[in-house]
Amino acid sequence: LILSVILLSGQSDKKEMTKIGFIISGSTQEQGWNGMHYKGIKSACEQLGTELLVKENILEYTGQCETAIRELANEGATMIILSSYGYSKEAKEIVKEYPHIAFYTNSSEYHDKNMTAYFVRMYQARYLSGIIAGMKSEIGNIGYVAAMSNNEVNRGISAFTLGVKRANPEAIVNVVWTGNWDNEQKEIEAAQYLIEDIGVDVITYHQNQTYVIEEAERQGIASIGYHVQVEGASSNYLTSVVCNWELLYKEMVHQFLQGKGNSVPNFWIGINKDVIGLTPYSEEVTEEIQNAIEEAKQELLNGKGVFSGKIYDNTGQIRCEEGEIMSDEILLEQFDWFAEGVKEYAILYEE
Repeated sequence: LILSVILLSGQSDKKEMTKIGFIISGSTQEQGWNGMHYKGIKSACEQLGTELLVKENILEYTGQCETAIRELANEGATMIILSSYGYSKEAKEIVKEYPHIAFYTNSSEYHDKNMTAYFVRMYQARYLSGIIAGMKSEIGNIGYVAAMSNNEVNRGISAFTLGVKRANPEAIVNVVWTGNWDNEQKEIEAAQYLIEDIGVDVITYHQNQTYVIEEAERQGIASIGYHVQVEGASSNYLTSVVCNWELLYKEMVHQFLQGKGNSVPNFWIGINKDVIGLTPYSEEVTEEIQNAIEEAKQELLNGKGVFSGKIYDNTGQIRCEEGEIMSDEILLEQFDWFAEGVKEYAILYEE
């Protein structure tokens, strides 16, 4: 009898770990977007004592996302994070079938009672990196390889361009679209087109991996990365725009564990929380450039918006008036334009 009481007492003390589901479009082993997100959520879950369930290589717009969600639900996940932009469109109906699960999606396109959009104000770091590009370019001709036009990508391109033009008002940012988040051939050919045909002398990108940096290294021109600090590159690689995903995911999961899941439609934090920034600079980023970046950073920390004051788009239409700060609603959900100074090139390579 005594033994039975002890066993029952031990059973009642057991507490099952909260299960966090995580869906990514590529591999956990990647060095770019997917790998950095995975490392961030893995560390956050370890620190908070939750179990992480991962579905990797779940391609957008294939039906795989819905299958992955159902599998995670069956495995007991009570919070599911959709880490690629297109997932929100695929999940917008299925989330209604699981009202007890808190969904977080890396896109502001769709919301629901149990689906919150999450991201970081990456555009703030894009703006700072634009200042570097504007000051480093000797000819004012800068390249940008981008996957596809959506609110997130358009916002980043425009913020980068505002930084470029703060440093070099006559500069142009030339954007080539690849139509794909992750395609080595397309990204290399897009970079080659910008370098060899357009004649840019600084290049950056919004893609999952570092193929553009690799091509810039081969051609000996300045580059700015995204997601990761590139190891083994020359001093032509100036810096990268990065996020501390661990801090973001730790905050998100912590709020969920406190019973505050889906308490806001958009979970959006930035430079004031130290979640975004630039990696250590190469020796080519002079003290003068660093001082210019620090000045702009302090303005952001003091409340100045990247998208504030008089801003025209690249068709000549005014988008923000003097003394105005653009609202988060516009930045997140209505950014279907580009800042003055952006020159687009059509998608060169179809699937």
